[in-house]
Amino acid sequence: MKARPNPTKRACQQQADILVYQIDNRLYINLTDRCTLACKFCPKHNGTTKVHDYQLALGSRPSPEDIIEKIGDPTAYEEIVFCGYGEPTLRLKALVSVANAVKAAGGKTRLNTDGLGNLFHKEDIIPLLSTCIDAVSVSLNAQNEYLYEKHCAPSLPHSYPAVLAFIERSASWIPDTTVTAIQGLEGIDIPSCARIAAERGAKFRSRALDVVG
Repeated sequence: MKARPNPTKRACQQQADILVYQIDNRLYINLTDRCTLACKFCPKHNGTTKVHDYQLALGSRPSPEDIIEKIGDPTAYEEIVFCGYGEPTLRLKALVSVANAVKAAGGKTRLNTDGLGNLFHKEDIIPLLSTCIDAVSVSLNAQNEYLYEKHCAPSLPHSYPAVLAFIERSASWIPDTTVTAIQGLEGIDIPSCARIAAERGAKFRSRALDVVG
């Protein structure tokens, strides 16, 4: 049977990809739509490509040069944040290339990540990130492995201990490392998540569901 055309996908493909988007005085980089998680609360797994009024589906992988051109003067923003429709560390070389350009131009950088970069690349990427990333925000979202797998549905085995190790390693290399968890997810204990962060030398911030920042 011939597959029916998807009007939503066709409409997105006809529009120019959004490579950067602004929230308040921060500029966010939409580096990839691929991810190592399939979080139940993520827009892409709930039938939409929309994040904070922006349609972030990508028709192709943007080059670092295209993103750098879109950024313009990074000092015009409080910070440049790698946080798009997917996990930025999956495109590590592109991430580092853009971040180095931002730093060279006097800008400040932040990485929002699921903390699975070391597990995915099968090597410690944090020393490299520390050369060009000023702050790291790691989405933990659960105080134990059972709830993490329930809400985040990781594609890689042993993801939860890998996130915990990433947090501790990041905090030792990048002092401005913050762990986040979303209030309101079933069974999630925010104080317990905060303790996990503190035990690994990281800061903690609770987030509201569907609020990007």
